[in-house]
Amino acid sequence: MRVGVGLPTTTPGADGALLVDWARKAEAGPFSSLGVLDRIVYDSYDPFASLAAAAAVTSEIKLATMIAIGPVRPAAQLLKGAASVQALSHGRLTLGLAIGARADDYEVCGLTTKGRGARLSDQLAELRDWDVSPVVPETVKERRPELLVGGNSGAALARMARFADGYAHGGGPPRAFASAATKARAAWTDLGRPGEPALWGQAYFALGDEQAGEAYLLDYYAFTGPFAAKIAAGNLTSPRAIRDFVRAYAEAGCDELVLLPTVADPGQLDRLADVLA
Repeated sequence: MRVGVGLPTTTPGADGALLVDWARKAEAGPFSSLGVLDRIVYDSYDPFASLAAAAAVTSEIKLATMIAIGPVRPAAQLLKGAASVQALSHGRLTLGLAIGARADDYEVCGLTTKGRGARLSDQLAELRDWDVSPVVPETVKERRPELLVGGNSGAALARMARFADGYAHGGGPPRAFASAATKARAAWTDLGRPGEPALWGQAYFALGDEQAGEAYLLDYYAFTGPFAAKIAAGNLTSPRAIRDFVRAYAEAGCDELVLLPTVADPGQLDRLADVLA
């Protein structure tokens, strides 16, 4: 299993200089990918702009949206943003998409959540026709990014199997990932797809700064009510917790696990690299 690290685009205190330095440092470490989250109504940076900046200062590490909220963007804008990152990174983008869980992200865009699943399916169909899209630069017409779809519903898994190359799990203990992975493989098989879907997972970590990490997660997931505390409790805060988590996800069949920082301190990268080593 490969292990990537998140870019702190939604964590308090991260500015442009820190994000660029973080990307450089991540590529020098043992990480296979740089992942970004996506929020509209939050103190955060746009995922595609952030990955474009990371692309400019890196040359090998994969760049991934974990995930981007597809339906809040017009299809042409989504394709243009993804294609731009794909071109600037020379083909290193993995594009993870889902419908998102926050109504305020839709409201501020002048949209409703009604029909968002169908809108995402339409977007994925256009992404599959990447090579004939008029908004995709010629330099990457033949290099469509790997497509991942997130979500736990039957509709989301069917959408993944129909349009994507793999599944992006939203986080949780290894047993939750194992259950979701089983369902993803079943949806894949039911649709007659050959082989197996790529399986990506994610988790949060903060080494040496538990309180700041907890405060961030409680704020970021405040919209879930009491469930935010359960998410915060899953923050990986010790070397042993990270090692055990990584081992369990590997045993559950995860192909790529992205560890997302809950503290915007570059020292987190050094600590995480030491743990993984």
